[in-house]
Amino acid sequence: MRKTVLCLALLAGLPLAAQARTLGSLVFSPCTLTAPLSAASVEAQCTTLEVPENHAAPEGRRIALAIAWIPAERDAAPDPVFMLAGGPGQSARETYPQAAAAFAATRRNRHLLLVDQRGTGGSHRLACRDEEGRSAITDEATPEAGQAFAERCRDELQAHADLRFYTTTDAVADLDAVRAAIGAETINLVGISYGTRVAQQYARRHPQHTRALVLDGVVPNTLVLGNEHARNLEAALDLHFARCNDDALCRERFGDPRELLTGLLRRLGEASVPVTYRDPNTGELRSEDYTRGHLAGLVRLYSYIPMAAAMLPLLLHEAEQGRLEPLAAQTRLIVSQLSEQIMHGMQLSVMCTEDAPGFTTDPADAGSVLGAEFIEFARAQCAVWPSGDKPADFNQPLTGEVPALLLSGELDPVTPPRYGEEVAATLPKARHLVLRGQGHNVLPIGCTPRLVARFLDTLDAKGLDATCLDTLPYTPPFAGYYGWEP
Repeated sequence: MRKTVLCLALLAGLPLAAQARTLGSLVFSPCTLTAPLSAASVEAQCTTLEVPENHAAPEGRRIALAIAWIPAERDAAPDPVFMLAGGPGQSARETYPQAAAAFAATRRNRHLLLVDQRGTGGSHRLACRDEEGRSAITDEATPEAGQAFAERCRDELQAHADLRFYTTTDAVADLDAVRAAIGAETINLVGISYGTRVAQQYARRHPQHTRALVLDGVVPNTLVLGNEHARNLEAALDLHFARCNDDALCRERFGDPRELLTGLLRRLGEASVPVTYRDPNTGELRSEDYTRGHLAGLVRLYSYIPMAAAMLPLLLHEAEQGRLEPLAAQTRLIVSQLSEQIMHGMQLSVMCTEDAPGFTTDPADAGSVLGAEFIEFARAQCAVWPSGDKPADFNQPLTGEVPALLLSGELDPVTPPRYGEEVAATLPKARHLVLRGQGHNVLPIGCTPRLVARFLDTLDAKGLDATCLDTLPYTPPFAGYYGWEP
């Protein structure tokens, strides 16, 4: 049958990318992968695979997993690569177009598989919306508002989903079902941020099918996601702001960014400030009260990306001078973009099952940018969200002989390098690379794509020549809206 389809396509003059193809028992059709709010797109092959919603009850409701296949450029090795997206709540198929360049070297001789984790993208999507149609609760919302948002979402989703079965453990079972369906005895897992948790859990449950791990922005199994967010952000901001304090022009024009931030947080904590600005998404004038929560959200998200963090001294100085319009516009832009990428229902199913039981507040976080607000907000939502079961060994460190390459950014505000060191310590065939001056998600940076491809070919992380990373520069702080000084 496959040869017949191929011959008919060739006779019709169809390009190879437009032909239906098979991988194992799955039949794929041509598709185009796109990213929300982006012009990036990638040609691929797409299909679906039905799996039980509850793997322990295969006779019950079934859900379809959306799968994309990016074929290898030449004769493919038998062990494909699975890219596991972050969040939790992001779609692998939707995030890939902007990450495609990072896999160019890997795809020369390996197929790449993108499986939308259940609850995201095209895999029984668990999207939450408020009364105004917004896809995520806003930064200035109270825990009470967050709980009401979660209750509304829960009640709407429970009509077609048992929210207890959208956890990492369920996703691991799905991944192995896809592996078996495509006929691969072993697979390589490239996990990004939360995807590193999925990769480690898969390697624990299915070590015989795990050939290698690449972990970018490492989340240790021992970590309760959220407990250290405030602490990690403060450490990253100190490093970012030190770049301004060490730069004569930045220091002269803007002063100490930490003092500016502290003062603005205090001011907004006392009272919000009305601001009118042009919405960067629509171009229309927009008026709102700018709050401490708005500022905290912007600072946190900008710290992920050194190029964005380089703007903070300028933006904070403008706000200190009474011009909050740039801050408000930037907040609107980044929050709206991120909210469309995260499936909040799936995120709650993961967080409330795997992390909420371990939530704690640290008195040392008082006065920080995030403080205890994140934990209090998450607790309020998880109080009304159904939780599933977590394996007894879920939070134990991953051990064993699996080859692993771990990647961290020096300035990462959410998965700092010490997390990578912790995971590497129990994996004798692991190597941890810290990229100077970089933030969260470093897979596309510099020569990293080539190093990853080399590692997957050789399985020798310790033998990699990573000196090509030594030339990575720091991003200078912006001296004005034109950028930095030449």
